[in-house]
Amino acid sequence: MKKLLVVLALAGAAAGAGVWFLGARRAQTAADTQAAPMATVVRGAIREEVSCDGSVVSNLDVEIKSKASGEIIELPYDIGDSVKKGDLLMSILPVDEERNVRQAEVRLEAAEAKLARAKRELEVSEQDLVRSRMEADAAMSTAEASRRDQEEKTRRLRALLEKEYASQEEVDTAEAAAVQAESGVEKARAGVQGVRVAEARLDLLREDIKLAAADVEVCQLDLQNAQQRLLETKVYAPVSGVISDRLVQQGQIISSPTMNVGGGTALLVVSDLSRVFVTALVDESDMGKVAIGQAAEVKVDAFPDTVFRGSVVRLAVTGDKVSNVVTFEAKVEVFDERKTLLRPEMTADISILTGETADALLVPGEAVLRDAKGAYVNRPGGAPGAPPVRADVTTGMDDGERTEILSGLGEGDAVLMVPAVTKEKERGMFGPPPGPPPGM
Repeated sequence: MKKLLVVLALAGAAAGAGVWFLGARRAQTAADTQAAPMATVVRGAIREEVSCDGSVVSNLDVEIKSKASGEIIELPYDIGDSVKKGDLLMSILPVDEERNVRQAEVRLEAAEAKLARAKRELEVSEQDLVRSRMEADAAMSTAEASRRDQEEKTRRLRALLEKEYASQEEVDTAEAAAVQAESGVEKARAGVQGVRVAEARLDLLREDIKLAAADVEVCQLDLQNAQQRLLETKVYAPVSGVISDRLVQQGQIISSPTMNVGGGTALLVVSDLSRVFVTALVDESDMGKVAIGQAAEVKVDAFPDTVFRGSVVRLAVTGDKVSNVVTFEAKVEVFDERKTLLRPEMTADISILTGETADALLVPGEAVLRDAKGAYVNRPGGAPGAPPVRADVTTGMDDGERTEILSGLGEGDAVLMVPAVTKEKERGMFGPPPGPPPGM
């Protein structure tokens, strides 16, 4: 019985405390409602911007190297100097390359002389062949005529010998002459064959001319290469821009990247500033708002009162993670006429305009709350001391001070700047007001 009485007593005390707690909460809510400042939904202009840091970069940075090796004898430009495309940036001592050019010229002259001699030999051989062919043809005709004459004479003498009008001695002499005439024909044939051999020798001379001509072409290429290497002792600016770095000094001996496996000596860096860009590091939470073509404003410490205007021209598809913070690179081109004031590697503050409207329903940013159900505002209750009324809204742009309301409120509606139930209480992090409950 005693235990039952104790339990009933505790239950009564708990019920009383609960009633007191609810009453205290309603009282506090009413007090907060009466104390909370109110604002009115107004119509006006709003701009939403994404702020980020970055640095100025040039359109193009060209590292200058020399294809020739040797001692630098001329280096007229220093860091910060402006150059135009085609300006002489550096000269290398040309003595060795001039010597190589002269050697190539001498080899070419010798090759051309050999080619001229081969052509002359072919011309003389062709003329000699014509003469030899004529002589061989004439000798052949003479030998054949002599042979026919001697054969006919021998035939007549044999006939006369049978009639005893000629002697045997005369016949023998005629037969010997006929044999000699046949030998003359064979000799003439050998002369004709010699002409054919001479014709074949002409083909060899023609091949020699082709070889000599090829040698001349090789020497011409060698001369062109030597002349090119001589030209390469002078280095000219490939683009217009500003000397942003100078890595060598006059009198220094440099190596060629074409002859050195290490890549050769870097001489200068020319930065093309015809177009100026700023690389902005955008937080991943803001990337959904940024798009190519959006306007941007750039400020640098060197010119704190100057705003340089540009637009987003490129967005990175892959983020960069540093210390668990992910950022994406956005490239902003500066179109402002004063962009020549900017220099590469200047630290910049960038504001990207992600949205803008001149006719929007606006409320102070402090009036908008969010929970699991979405965004909402607290509106004052209908009667004095009544708790606030929740109004679910759809929000748009936010400039850090005001928030655009797309739906849920109308122009002139009143909202509470400070919610009657604070964020801590919305999360359940609250307790009873100070002091003991009644009857304690």
